[in-house]
Amino acid sequence: MNILCSKVELLEAVSNVQRAVSTKASLPALEGILLRAQGSTLYLAGFDMELGITTTIPATVQQPGEIVLSARMFGDIVRKMPGDQISIVTDNKYNTIIRNDVTEFSIMGMSAGDYPDIPNIEDGISVTLPQPLLKSMVRQTIFAVAAPNDPRPIYTGTKFEMNNNSLRLVSLDGYRLAMRTEQLTTEEELSFVVPGKTLQEVLKLLSDEDKPCALIVGRRHIIFEIDGYAVISRLLDGEFMAYDKIIFDDMSTTVTVNTRAFIDAVDRVSLVVNDRLKSPLVCEFRNSSISVSCTTPLGSANDCIPADIVGDEEDMGFNSRFLLDALRNSESDEVRVELKGAHKPMKVMPKEGDSFLFLVLPVRL
Repeated sequence: MNILCSKVELLEAVSNVQRAVSTKASLPALEGILLRAQGSTLYLAGFDMELGITTTIPATVQQPGEIVLSARMFGDIVRKMPGDQISIVTDNKYNTIIRNDVTEFSIMGMSAGDYPDIPNIEDGISVTLPQPLLKSMVRQTIFAVAAPNDPRPIYTGTKFEMNNNSLRLVSLDGYRLAMRTEQLTTEEELSFVVPGKTLQEVLKLLSDEDKPCALIVGRRHIIFEIDGYAVISRLLDGEFMAYDKIIFDDMSTTVTVNTRAFIDAVDRVSLVVNDRLKSPLVCEFRNSSISVSCTTPLGSANDCIPADIVGDEEDMGFNSRFLLDALRNSESDEVRVELKGAHKPMKVMPKEGDSFLFLVLPVRL
């Protein structure tokens, strides 16, 4: 292989592809990046057997070929190379010369034949979305995904539901739920669960510019096509909770409050809480205000903010981090909080409409 390409384009490609490379793998090739030169492009891929990221960049290909290079070393070399152009030349023994006008590195590569095949979807269903929409929907739901070591793997991902010309994303971890719904012009009916790890990488590639993003869904895998990158991931198997059965409509208390004021009050009171000293944050909804308080061995704190309260007065306890996550991800100036007694989940919604819905399970006082 003998190629010449732009350092800026190569560095961006390597930096993104590298995030799908395994750091500790039984197969050495999985700790590398696959490079394949043909025609007038250089193809790069990273893959850890569950998540893959691939892309192509323009290149002057004087001799086609393919090789696997250590992701860590190759990334560091490209990052620190001076100049605007980088030349990569390999021989039959996988010795690789990376150079420009004044700097040269010689490293050993691995055979591309040792690199596992990255899944491809031939008969999948394709759906196109605006990138800002998908970015917002993922960002508003991914915070409620269960931790990677959760004994219920299905909850370590976000459920996508497409039906009735709408797209809904749902995440839950047993203590909270996040749901976002948007209208979508499609007649497809699909339901699948994407790992949270995959969506974290998708978020990094999605743009705020009004550009399209394609989702290609197969039986066991999904591909996100974003600005020349393909993010390939397995889908999670298992039975997702019937979440609609835990969402109540007949609420006894409705609270409208300024989101930033509520966040600041909870944030201040949480200063007496740490990982070792976990105590519930007490919220008292009464007299046109929300009183927030907490007492731990470190001390106590109290705060109060105005709110519009209709219905029964309530005193409830919450995990401060879970409450903050819900408020911070509302992305609205005001939120509508709905309650149904001290032992039922609290609903956090936009002041008008129901584009998002967060449930936060209370802590018994």
